[in-house]
Amino acid sequence: MNADGRNADGNADGGSVVDSYADDVTIRRILEDTGDTWAVVGLSNNSARAAWGVAQVLQRFGKRVVPVHPKAETVHGEQGYASLSDIPFPVDVVDVFVNSELAGAVADEAVAAGAKAVWFQLGVVDPDAYGRTRAAGLDMVMDRCPAIEIPRLGARA
Repeated sequence: MNADGRNADGNADGGSVVDSYADDVTIRRILEDTGDTWAVVGLSNNSARAAWGVAQVLQRFGKRVVPVHPKAETVHGEQGYASLSDIPFPVDVVDVFVNSELAGAVADEAVAAGAKAVWFQLGVVDPDAYGRTRAAGLDMVMDRCPAIEIPRLGARA
């Protein structure tokens, strides 16, 4: 514990640095109040990939899931698009299933596209992108999964 009451990782609560990028208030706001159109970047018809299963959970939770993948495949009954900029309607949340090295560029695209929030999935962390996205006025969480957070928080659709 440092003199200011924080642990060596900079947090007062004993959590990791990543925890500061995913507080329950922001998670709940994105899930319940930010809108129902979610672009899922990295979503394809590969049912073995995490994005496929998480997209199903989001649909069951009442979200419209818009696949974003270079193949622009239709997934779970929704037309896919090759990029965020190709989507011809507003997107509320951009859920990112790409590796951390590519995720920052996706967050920047989400800001440019007028999204209200960005969600980086488990294992996807880019503190610089977080700072840019928050500075642009968007909510953001990193290293979390909505399929885990919905039941954990008892979130409502």
